[in-house]
Amino acid sequence: MSIEPAPPHSRKRKRTVDSAEQYPAKRSTSWGILTNQGSWADRSPLHEAASQGRLLALKTLLSQGYNVNTLTIDHVTPLHEACLGDHVGCARTLLEAGANVNATTIDGVTPLFNACSRGSANCVELLLEYGAMAQLETCLPSPAHEASSKGHNDCLEVLISWGIDVDQDIPHLGTPLYVACKGQHIACVRKLLYAGANVQHGRHLDTPLHAAAQQSSMDIVSLLLDFGADINAKNTEYKRPVDVAATRSSVERHLLQYEGKLVTSPCSQHIMTC
Repeated sequence: MSIEPAPPHSRKRKRTVDSAEQYPAKRSTSWGILTNQGSWADRSPLHEAASQGRLLALKTLLSQGYNVNTLTIDHVTPLHEACLGDHVGCARTLLEAGANVNATTIDGVTPLFNACSRGSANCVELLLEYGAMAQLETCLPSPAHEASSKGHNDCLEVLISWGIDVDQDIPHLGTPLYVACKGQHIACVRKLLYAGANVQHGRHLDTPLHAAAQQSSMDIVSLLLDFGADINAKNTEYKRPVDVAATRSSVERHLLQYEGKLVTSPCSQHIMTC
């Protein structure tokens, strides 16, 4: 039986959509996992060069006519990859070549979001200079929320300097201040408060103080109180911050002392030293 020779190798990449079409559930996988694996995201050589920070290869590919805004099946651009990898030189080259600074993936992720996720303040600054929108009218995490949740206070500082709304409230996340308190990132909490963030705005009726008390973040609790946080605010379960703090914790004691309701009892001295 004769065997037909294999077809010559082609530089044109096939769209590897079959696995996505056969298994739609895979599309719910997080964007970061998809692009890191690259097994079915149809990444071009331009994506690869941008993600790996290979600037010379990137420039060569662009000079050969590769589309700077080429998309994977999930609408990931080379600029997304460069920002996620903190490759400022590659990001600048792509932008100078006409990359869409506000390109969004099918999950609504922008290059600016990726830069904040990685903690690349230089990429954040660069993208904003090229017209990146710091806030979109979506219910997805904003760049400010992402920076706050990851503790990337340098990125947050750049965003604040460009005039973002520090009180942006996303229904399922709350405000950046609330997110920072949940993540116990005191540097982000401090930057947001000094930038004028409302100390009472959290998620629904949960205040940032509720979040800090629940996480037993003593330093953040003290900082919020210094900025006028209401210790008597009640959440949807009618609980105050002291009610959600761990029993006999330093945070609970501090809140009780702050409101002047620490009851003197035979065991109070023991509680204060435990």
